[in-house]
Amino acid sequence: MSKSKRHIANLEKIDRTKLYDVEEAVKLVKETSNSKFDGTLEVAMNLNLDQKKADQQLRGAVVLPHGTGKSKRILVLAKGDHAKEAKEAGADFVGDIDMINKIEKENWFDFDVIIATPEMMPMLGKIGKLLGPKGLMPNPKTGTVTTEVAKAIEETKKGKVNYRTDSFGNIHGVFGKASFDEEKLVENLKAFVNVILKAKPSTIKGIYVKNIAISSTMGPGIKIDINSFDK
Repeated sequence: MSKSKRHIANLEKIDRTKLYDVEEAVKLVKETSNSKFDGTLEVAMNLNLDQKKADQQLRGAVVLPHGTGKSKRILVLAKGDHAKEAKEAGADFVGDIDMINKIEKENWFDFDVIIATPEMMPMLGKIGKLLGPKGLMPNPKTGTVTTEVAKAIEETKKGKVNYRTDSFGNIHGVFGKASFDEEKLVENLKAFVNVILKAKPSTIKGIYVKNIAISSTMGPGIKIDINSFDK
């Protein structure tokens, strides 16, 4: 496939041999966003981790200061007072075994996030094979298995982003939209990266972050100097 003139022009704006500081990189990623729609901005971090070791398999969540620019539909699986709390907090769907059956029998996935109370997890297990591949299985590490239902809903609505290392030690995360102000994007990006830096396993010796880059939808990657982030 031939590359568009715009894409080629965007590539020429970037020095592939340079490590940019955060502010420079964010300015460039906005300038080189190549989609006709409001592109999503992502960060990719390659970490020096051994995924065969359990303590080096990172997983968690970050609440971005300025959100992701996308609203998420929330399904809460809970009973009694927790279900009432979920409805009052603005969950899009609330139920228990009825919702689990709906997912299983109707292949229903009109939601982006599941928040569940601990008592619901044994019942959720039977549809784990449906939820797992879609990244929808609730997990205590990401705050989606909890008794603090209202807090979890509030954080998700504010712009909570989950992260986990893949088999190569990479972590990917969304940090906003191309239409966001540069200042807000910088703050979101720093919030995400600093959480990963603080999650460094104590068993890691030497270099932890091999490289870090940001990109927009259909846009080129821009490498960032890790030293330009707050430690």
